[in-house]
Amino acid sequence: MDAAGVRSFWERLGLPGLVDVHTHFMPEQVLKKVWAYFDAVGPLTGMEWPITYRHEEEQRVALLREFGVLSFTSMLYPHKAGMAGWLNGWAADFAARTPECLHTATLFPEEGVERYVRKAVESGARVFKSHLQVGAYDPNDSRLDPVWGLLAEAGIPVVMHCGSGPAPGKYTGPEPVGRLLARHPRLRLVVAHMGMPEYTDFLDLAERYGGVMLDTTMAFTDFSERFTPFPAAERGRLLELTDRILLGTDFPNIPYPYVHQLEALERLGLGDDWLRAVCHGNGTRLFARSAG
Repeated sequence: MDAAGVRSFWERLGLPGLVDVHTHFMPEQVLKKVWAYFDAVGPLTGMEWPITYRHEEEQRVALLREFGVLSFTSMLYPHKAGMAGWLNGWAADFAARTPECLHTATLFPEEGVERYVRKAVESGARVFKSHLQVGAYDPNDSRLDPVWGLLAEAGIPVVMHCGSGPAPGKYTGPEPVGRLLARHPRLRLVVAHMGMPEYTDFLDLAERYGGVMLDTTMAFTDFSERFTPFPAAERGRLLELTDRILLGTDFPNIPYPYVHQLEALERLGLGDDWLRAVCHGNGTRLFARSAG
């Protein structure tokens, strides 16, 4: 039923399918730890966070194919030094055996980061993931400076969890990201979760820097609207920034069916052209550029 609803959504819009910039695939032992975190996240949010798609990897890939997701990512991230290079190796292998998956890589401020990021770029990485909350690092750490320059020069987007939801971190929020962009204004930075809960501040950064985009992951859904509602006064800015908004879902780590993210976007009332751009056109163009 879920797949039928998803397909009905994009077929009605005349699209060939969806481009989802924020989906999670990672080594099984790492994913199980992520799921354990969400199982315990109730005290942080005041709401339970059941994993709707707690399936084996092969079944999760099959579901995205059934939904009609033409391109997706394997967002993965280290929580400490020494993990990123290993995760990048796994992600490269996953992308090689999963044609729809955009080759994803990650990073951490540590000795050797420039070396393994360059290796990932040279081996065809199309998108990077940076998680300031889980990694608990400052994006302005001097060890990352050559990396941001490299990625900006290569035109490879970085999906960054930099907003302070569901719980703030030492380096989350718009201020560290603003300092980063002041030094690397050409960086293609995708603000995950629309920057929730600091929606307005991250929209401001998108207006200031042409390479800043925002993904819709969990934003506007019933779940998120209960504790971090998107400000109604900012809805018009979503239309003004149509070409900077990208579909993201957080599949499989979502507490509701996949189709609900699409329904949440549709009920914003911003029109079919906006939905077509967000759910397919913008992502297609972005990753065509990152492919060189």
